[in-house]
Amino acid sequence: MTVRPIRLFGDPVLRSPAEPVTVFDDDLRRLVADLEDTVREPGRAGVAAPQIGVSLRAFSYNVGGKVGHLINPVLSELEGEQDDEEGCLSLPGMGYPTPRAWSATATGFDQYGEPLTLRGTGLLARALQHETDHLDGRLYIDTLTGDARRRALRELRRTRRAPA
Repeated sequence: MTVRPIRLFGDPVLRSPAEPVTVFDDDLRRLVADLEDTVREPGRAGVAAPQIGVSLRAFSYNVGGKVGHLINPVLSELEGEQDDEEGCLSLPGMGYPTPRAWSATATGFDQYGEPLTLRGTGLLARALQHETDHLDGRLYIDTLTGDARRRALRELRRTRRAPA
């Protein structure tokens, strides 16, 4: 369908919890196609609907050559720890060590309303957590701690609007 432009830090849609999807129709399937086309761009592991200006609980991922999507995700079975560098398309040029669970399970639905469960470790687990955060109005910088948080906030003040 279409590669959609990414909304950047400061756009209110990124800080508002997204609405649950209640209708699984052609409009939703077009949104999913746009999300999947958008995430196929080089260097992208995930794109949430709010990042393309749509306040619905849907995201796409592109990890290990597999592209997919999840509607109305709920995270569970968060286990282990990883603290690798993470970035965000809505905060281009930034990247900081971000604490996440090493493994994660996300349950939700596919674009047709059929139940879907995704289980992942490493990068897929990170993407599931990162994109679900977007749907809750959170950015990865909200999970940073210590020196990484101080450096990120300093960079935001210097280059963008600081978070409230």
